[in-house]
Amino acid sequence: MLSPETREIVKATAPVLKANGVHLTRHFYQRMFTHNPELREVFNQGHQRSGAQQEALAMAVAAYAEHIDHPEVLMPVLVRVAAKHVSLGIRAEHYAIVGRHLLASIAEVLGAAATPALIEAWAAAYGQLAQLLIGLEQQGYDHAATQAGGWTGWRSFRVQAKRAESDEVTSFELVPADGGTVPRHKPGQYVSVRLLIPALGYRQPRQYSLSDAPGQVHLRISVKREAGGDHPAGMVSNHLHDAVQVNDVVELAPPAGDFFLHEDRATPVVLLSAGVGITPMVAMLSHLVATAPGRTVRFAHAARHAGVQAFAPLVRQLVARGGDAAALLVHDAAHPDRPEAQPDEIGRLSVGRLAEAGLLPADADVYVCGPKGFMAAQIAALQALGVPGDRIHAEAFGTGGVAGGGILGASSTVHGSCN
Repeated sequence: MLSPETREIVKATAPVLKANGVHLTRHFYQRMFTHNPELREVFNQGHQRSGAQQEALAMAVAAYAEHIDHPEVLMPVLVRVAAKHVSLGIRAEHYAIVGRHLLASIAEVLGAAATPALIEAWAAAYGQLAQLLIGLEQQGYDHAATQAGGWTGWRSFRVQAKRAESDEVTSFELVPADGGTVPRHKPGQYVSVRLLIPALGYRQPRQYSLSDAPGQVHLRISVKREAGGDHPAGMVSNHLHDAVQVNDVVELAPPAGDFFLHEDRATPVVLLSAGVGITPMVAMLSHLVATAPGRTVRFAHAARHAGVQAFAPLVRQLVARGGDAAALLVHDAAHPDRPEAQPDEIGRLSVGRLAEAGLLPADADVYVCGPKGFMAAQIAALQALGVPGDRIHAEAFGTGGVAGGGILGASSTVHGSCN
């Protein structure tokens, strides 16, 4: 328990952190990577290059300072951060390294303002937060290790199949290289993939939604090729598309994430997505058709055009097999190629359009996944229609998002999911 004096000192630094936080965190990362270069394999170097990671960590530290009296307010975010840390293999020993460089950075950036009392207060505050996260992460590691087919850390998987789903998205079916089984993930969850990037000279982790229903002998990810293949932001996706082939081996962390299908209720389900946000939705749709054919399901997806529309034939097949299921594929523009991926409509997909088409049943649970702007617009529209907050489920993805940063700042965008 922090003393009242410690809490007051930490709270008093919140305005300074808001004003100078990015400068502080940029200094912190540079210092840490200089002294501990091995941690470059933990942190998304694309986010480091763009500055998004520095901003996310600055926001996280400032938020912690503001809520130091009642850290339980941050618990939903900390639970997500802990899950992200588990998926990246962050362990208790990493906190000592991060803490050392964070405190040193505060002293070096704030100069004379970083009094011994301030450093001592932040050391105590960081220690409290570290212990909280370490405890949450241990629960995650224990759960991952004790379920059938589970593991902790990184496990080698062999590419069993590789298939183009669109001009931009390629699927990889992955099976354990040790011949073992895989755990039964929750539809909508993701895995972290780690592989050596030759241009960097070290490994990089990225997170991708699992795009197949649970209960398979494989885990499937579907990866969008990101622009800028010669820069960190696109290096991993481009390497997967161009270099990783059938029988190659990659490393995976266990399935994780709190964006998943609620199977404890029989309410109608609306799966609303755009772009590569279709990947977790296909997993949910596949699972619902296989296990709950009587449950009402409405699947709506927006894409730029047929060339980039992934999984259209599979969605059609699944909806045809389902009992009370329907789908609406909407494209911004017509496209002559890929006849199998042609849309139902040309235009813009919106919650209003769903309501007009009778695809928004009362009392439905609505799952939203897509680019940030798309998700924000659809969530606002759902709220305006009176859909309760506990019926709206959205992937908290990406650096700077709901789950962004954390005190370690080690989140990675879920590229195969909602971005």
